[in-house]
Amino acid sequence: MTAQEYLLEQLQKTKQPLDLPKSEALLEDEITRLILSKKFRKYSVSEEQANHIKSVVSICVKENKAIQGTLVFGGYKLWRLQESPKVDWAELFALMYYTNWMKPICEIYKPGVWFDFFSDDVVVPIINNISTTDTEMYQSSFKKLLEFVKPYQPDNLTMTLNRVGDQYDSYEAFEKDLNEQIESVSASLDGGLPVLNDAALATLDLNVKVTERQKKDSLWHEKVQLIHDGYAQVKGRRPYYRTPDKFNVFTTPFPGMLSVGTTKDSIMKFWVGAGALRNHKDSLRQIIMSPNQLSKTIFQWEKIKLDNLVGENFEKIRVL
Repeated sequence: MTAQEYLLEQLQKTKQPLDLPKSEALLEDEITRLILSKKFRKYSVSEEQANHIKSVVSICVKENKAIQGTLVFGGYKLWRLQESPKVDWAELFALMYYTNWMKPICEIYKPGVWFDFFSDDVVVPIINNISTTDTEMYQSSFKKLLEFVKPYQPDNLTMTLNRVGDQYDSYEAFEKDLNEQIESVSASLDGGLPVLNDAALATLDLNVKVTERQKKDSLWHEKVQLIHDGYAQVKGRRPYYRTPDKFNVFTTPFPGMLSVGTTKDSIMKFWVGAGALRNHKDSLRQIIMSPNQLSKTIFQWEKIKLDNLVGENFEKIRVL
C-alpha cells in the first residue's frame, strides 16, 4: 500500500458513519464512557477527573448544547523542524484522531461536540524567541487544515481555534497581566527563581531558540521558566477552559486533563513533532516524531497529492 492510498483510505474512514444504537435513557452514561474510552485514552484517569467529565456531560445534555472539550497547545511549530513554521502531517493526524474519538458521540447526541484548540501563541515570542510572523503563519495554516478536515467530519462536530491573546482587549493588557503574574510567582520563590529538574531543562533546551545574550547568562533557563510559570496564571488563560461545562484534553499526562496522545501510536505533541508513516504488516500507521527521533531514523520520502490539501509540507511524507 502506498502512502497516498493509505491516507485517502483513512480520510474516507473518518467520514463514514458508525450507525451506533441510541438510548436516551442511558445517553449521559454512554457519552461519558466514549470520552473515557481506553481506545483513545493513553493514561489512567483519576476519580476526580472522571467525576468532572461526568458532570460536564450532564450539564451539556441538560442544556441541550454541544459537549465541550478544550485542548490547550503551544500554537507554533517547533523551530528545529524543517516543516516550521507551518502545520504538517502531525497536525492532520491529530485532527483525524480526535475526529474519530468524538465521532461516536456525535452519532448518538444531536447537538454534537465542540472541540476547541486553545493556543498559547501570544507568549511564544517572549519565551521561545520565535517571531510573531512565524506564529501567525502557523495559526493561518492551522485554520486552513481545520477547513480541509471539515468535509470528513460529522456535521455536528465543530473544531475551532481560539487564542489566549484574543481574551484581552489589547496586547498591552495581556503584557500588564503577564508582568504582574511573573512578579507574584517570583515573590513566592526562594531567591525569586524556580529550581529546575533535568526534564524541565531538557524541555527548555528543545523549545527555546537561545539568543546570544541568553548564552552568556547562566540562569537563562530559570528566567524563562519564571515567565512560563507566570504566564500559566494569567487571567485570560485558565478561566477560559477550567469551567464546569468543559472537559480538558492534553497529549501527555497533566493535572486535571485527559491524556489521549495524538495518534493511536503517539503521545508526541503535534506542534513540536513531525508526522510520518510507519510500515505495519500490510498497511501503515500514523506516528509523530520528535527532532531527536527524526535524526536517528532511516526513512524514505513519498510524494503525496490530496485534493484541497495545500502547502509544501503536504507534498511529501516520511515513510519508515
